[in-house]
Amino acid sequence: MPYFIVADIGTQGTKTAVVDEKGRMVSSAFYPSELKKQPGGRVEQDPDEMFLSVVRGMREALALSRIAADNVAAIALDGQMAGILGIDERGNAVTPYDSWLDTRCEAYMPRIKAWGEDEIVRITGCPVTYSHGPKILWWKHERPDVYRRIAKFVVPSAFAAGRLAGLQADQAYIDYTHLHFSGFADTGKAEWSDALLKAFAVEKGKLPRIVAPWEKIGQLAPLYAQETGLLAGTPIVAGCGDTAAATLGAGIVKPGQLFDVAGTASVLSCCVRGYHPDAERKTLIYARSVVPDLWTPLAYINGGGQCLAWFRDQWNKREDGAERSFDDWNRLAAEVAAGSDGLLFVPHFGGRVCPNDPDLRGSWLGLEWAHDQSAMYRSILESVAYEYRYYLDTLERLAGDVAYSRVTAVGGGARGQLFNSIKADVLGIPYETLKVNDTALIANAVIAGYGVGLYRNLGDTAQRFAVADRVYAPDAANRAVYERNAERYRIAIDGLGELYRKLK
Repeated sequence: MPYFIVADIGTQGTKTAVVDEKGRMVSSAFYPSELKKQPGGRVEQDPDEMFLSVVRGMREALALSRIAADNVAAIALDGQMAGILGIDERGNAVTPYDSWLDTRCEAYMPRIKAWGEDEIVRITGCPVTYSHGPKILWWKHERPDVYRRIAKFVVPSAFAAGRLAGLQADQAYIDYTHLHFSGFADTGKAEWSDALLKAFAVEKGKLPRIVAPWEKIGQLAPLYAQETGLLAGTPIVAGCGDTAAATLGAGIVKPGQLFDVAGTASVLSCCVRGYHPDAERKTLIYARSVVPDLWTPLAYINGGGQCLAWFRDQWNKREDGAERSFDDWNRLAAEVAAGSDGLLFVPHFGGRVCPNDPDLRGSWLGLEWAHDQSAMYRSILESVAYEYRYYLDTLERLAGDVAYSRVTAVGGGARGQLFNSIKADVLGIPYETLKVNDTALIANAVIAGYGVGLYRNLGDTAQRFAVADRVYAPDAANRAVYERNAERYRIAIDGLGELYRKLK
């Protein structure tokens, strides 16, 4: 039986796995990465540390699997999507990884919008936000000495795969699932936009070639064969973005399917045919699916899951001195009535992304003496669901009369029964979880297998591997409460954005 070595380069760390031909995870490993937060909105990661986490994870996952290295058919990686880093001619990093959580490029966003944001949305599929375009302009204008040393701008999955294969900068690539975040691509055509590059004086030569996720980009170099225990010459495919991988691995390959990635970012997406960028509300990002001719419009909270981690870190001590886990907080929050007794939370600590409002910040609204930490925690869960409700309303305006039968949820947050129930109640749509939650890793195996000719059809294979586990049906009584609170939340968000702009 052939096997695949796969890796998911996430914000908190890298998870690697050995997956067999039938989509079963044989072994896995996790290595954390340090997220460096500094004043001025700066959030970075060390590219070499990220790469080392991939190498170490591959070595450990292979050893735990006890399979022979010659049974590994291919390697595939996915990674964080909206951040960027620069490499030199030899493929080595010359910048830190400029994280998707980093907001230092904010000053360049008005300049881009002034060119014509509606047209930018139509070309790239993405509203102007904290992604590659503004970040590249920041490096160009704020760090010109470093910019001159940058041969190519690349994303984490391509950086790591390129290092494994020993690629030089002239062989660097970006797969098409990342293009909506690139800032300079004609996403509909899957090519670089000469008009946008000229408008912002960005050299086309700084950008990598565009490939399909399953394209074989090289072979495992002897040095990293020795480091990982794999065979030199093992094929490496391009891979894709983490959200694209998670979506494919969950079997979201047919129009009308809804999908929730409950991770560090909170992402709601859908599968559709046709490219219809959201130039009106500038909320939905029109991303390419891994599957050709399909699109996965999405919107996300920049750190929705991170708000829960932040809360846990502030109040993590129990009365017995032990640290409270997410399970502990979920049990406490389940005792609070739907709507958190009128308490609202705003999860936009670093500004709102979809639609973009860089001035907005996080807060609680409506605190009373009766509210306790349990209500505060539950209000965070509910705020994510209220954001999703706005995203779904926008999707329905663009996609028309589509019947959504259920939402498939993955990510760490999908393990929380309360979180799934709240979202089902707010959206009025059943929530479904899967038996295997690490869908990005399964998708990498599908992409790798397709790339080396072991699978005939991407979508069919992914659907076959995605097995449902549990369904959470909406509660009619809670839905009535949430209808009112979702509208209160929307009014609050609009008002707070205006308030923060006046306070600047």
